[in-house]
Amino acid sequence: MKQRKIGSSTVSAVGLGCMNYAHGYGNGLPDKEATELLLKALDLGYTHFDTATMYGAGRSETILGDTLSTRRSEFFLASKCVLFPGPNGKGREIDGRPERIKQACEDSLRRLKTDVIDLYYQHRLDRNVPIEESAGAFADLIKEGKIRGYGLSEVSAQTLRRAHAEHPVTALQSEYSLWTRNPEIATLEACRELGVTFVAFSPLARKFLSGKLSLEDVRSPAEGDMRAVMPRFTPDTYAKNLALLDGYKAIASELGCSMAELALAWVLAQGKNVVAIPGTSDLDHLAENARGADVELSPDILGRLDAVINQSNVHGHRYSAGQLADVETEEFA
Repeated sequence: MKQRKIGSSTVSAVGLGCMNYAHGYGNGLPDKEATELLLKALDLGYTHFDTATMYGAGRSETILGDTLSTRRSEFFLASKCVLFPGPNGKGREIDGRPERIKQACEDSLRRLKTDVIDLYYQHRLDRNVPIEESAGAFADLIKEGKIRGYGLSEVSAQTLRRAHAEHPVTALQSEYSLWTRNPEIATLEACRELGVTFVAFSPLARKFLSGKLSLEDVRSPAEGDMRAVMPRFTPDTYAKNLALLDGYKAIASELGCSMAELALAWVLAQGKNVVAIPGTSDLDHLAENARGADVELSPDILGRLDAVINQSNVHGHRYSAGQLADVETEEFA
């Protein structure tokens, strides 16, 4: 698989988001199957694994640690804190206090069965704690050798710059795909200016751009599927969005690639400092996503894709009001 840089580390251009097998879409895997998925990812050339404390209340980290700790030198490990499961496992809480960040790191290291995490993110902004204080905690962890770099997730360019001034940020992670263009407002440019890697999560638009999420799937979501409360995935709105896939599918067919491969190729074409971390719980999709790193897109194809699916023709907001309250990304007027 083609390679990109995160800080001074070389990683696979397409990494593995490690949420799906433990959390998020109501289709998590039993431990044995999750283990098989992770091992297959290494075999396919994935060298960037991205997890979080929030995913399955530590389950994603635990499975990853149990499975890959003996092969730790073969991959780049990223995890996240500050966003935590709520009391009794219900809901969630955001806590960016330095002492909580440091304790969370100790807990993550234990679950991941490693002595160092390559990239440790602030999963969400704690609006009650100055970002400089949180960044200082990550800087302390770097000095102690417990993490090699730190990142931010779903924050604005302004917050990125403030954190970077306190201690250089390695990566910024945010949702980015043909149908979610918010990073184009300011954060992509800020990352380029500061030398920060941009990590695109949900580059397949939560399965929409793969062409494998039907209207019936949306009408009858699995229990625990977070898409059930997202405006773009309400049945009436999703039906409208499905119409966008006709032209998109035609371009994929013309290029001889799958729709998922095309979506990932588009994200990677947005800059050499951009990497993608699609998640999956399916071995075939895992292999398909890996092939996306090798699809080359001409300027003409990129222009056509921009015309087919863009911010102005997608129906619905990416998050519900409750979900939106937890993010600080710039919004289109």
